[in-house]
Amino acid sequence: MKTAGGKACQRMFRAMMKEDFMSVTLSYDDNQRLLLDGIACDCGLTHQLPDRPIHVGRGLLARAGELISRYLPGTQAVLVADDKTWPLAGREVCEQLRQRGFKVDVCLIRRDGEMLPDETACGEVLLTMTDTTDFLISVGSGSLTDTTRIAAMRTGKPFAAVATAPSMDGYTSVVAPLLLRGSKIHRQAHSPDLILCDLDILRQAPMEMIAGGVGDVLGKYIAITDWRIGQEINDEAFCPLCAEMVIAAVDRVTEHIDAIISRSEAGIRLLTEALLLAGLTIMIIGHTRAVASVEHNIVHLWDMMQLARGRRQPPHGLAVGLSTLMIWPVYTLFAADNQLSFVDPDAVLAQRISHEQRAWQIMAAYGEEAGRMIIAENPDDFLTPDEQRRRIDRARERWPRLRDIIADLPPYETIINVQKKLQAPRLPQDLQIEPDQVSVSLRMGKDYRSRYSLFKLLDDCGLLETFLATLPWAKPTVG
Repeated sequence: MKTAGGKACQRMFRAMMKEDFMSVTLSYDDNQRLLLDGIACDCGLTHQLPDRPIHVGRGLLARAGELISRYLPGTQAVLVADDKTWPLAGREVCEQLRQRGFKVDVCLIRRDGEMLPDETACGEVLLTMTDTTDFLISVGSGSLTDTTRIAAMRTGKPFAAVATAPSMDGYTSVVAPLLLRGSKIHRQAHSPDLILCDLDILRQAPMEMIAGGVGDVLGKYIAITDWRIGQEINDEAFCPLCAEMVIAAVDRVTEHIDAIISRSEAGIRLLTEALLLAGLTIMIIGHTRAVASVEHNIVHLWDMMQLARGRRQPPHGLAVGLSTLMIWPVYTLFAADNQLSFVDPDAVLAQRISHEQRAWQIMAAYGEEAGRMIIAENPDDFLTPDEQRRRIDRARERWPRLRDIIADLPPYETIINVQKKLQAPRLPQDLQIEPDQVSVSLRMGKDYRSRYSLFKLLDDCGLLETFLATLPWAKPTVG
């Protein structure tokens, strides 16, 4: 199958309530359950068909007790909420279940500031559970869902997710991004056994969280582009079906941004579906390659940098939207002129730094503890000279194909205009990211994971500094 470009993907959606992606059809049954039929792909990757119940519509909070009792086993639950989501939806869910005879233990996570998915929060959930707990319920968005997800995974319990904001794609994810002693980690988990997205609740979300959802979606353009680059350079396994599902959903968000900003039912449904569909690709192929790349890595590094300085980590989706905006010009510049033709592999290899120097750079950027974890988890990133030469040669040979891949991205102005309409951050200082943090993250964000990206290609070819020099916010720092 051929991966469709931006314009082709824009034609995949035919209506607001029923959409076709190649052979995949999205629709709803009479109970507002999302149906995704016709997943068929010959890419060679193992595909897990998403069969978990996901309900999207109005009035679903009033049916939470009914739906949870239908899909979750047992009668003893732990409900996880915070100071904001408890009055918004948590109390209602709890009361409905108790009226049905359920025993519900409430884990109310109280914080003076931001609630983080760290070892403290995870410990609170685990300690609220008892030997007789049958299942868990998260009432919230990213941090609460991920904290509940990992507790459910580690204890072998099912869980339900009651969404309170269209702010991220992780509701359907099988990966939990967490914090351990201030370091960002990712742990394999499982998706909720039930997801409820009441549009009446989601439409009440703060505009910052709605803008965050859009920002998280915009980053998928970079993620898919980098995945395709990884396929070209390293013969990486690639799923066109998942890629087209994601790009079509993102295109749809950019096309209907005004409806999202107005908080119309159709607009918030559209954003919610885009986030769910992106997350479903994680369930289908078992990893996040289709939805996260260097634009997310940069944000993870910002998170750790800010926490190390005793500051609040930037709101995730807003930060992803900003990082996407900041690195986009590197992609367009790469496609505009074949600078690879001037690369001398011998000269590049003569400038290679040692394994020890690179390890030191990673630990200096991420901190010693996180840096050592990154080094241990990504041994293939320490290339041999032969492997680096192979990548340089492949990149030079495949430049026309790489150019065409990047040409499938929408115009940069599209991303700028979306961010302007949302009044979302467009400069690092808008999220209190300091110049030294920007400089380090643009150079070292690529190293957070071993996944290939344009930034890694440029680094392999000795061109990263040349391209970063064109960005006004990428000036190197001394020290």
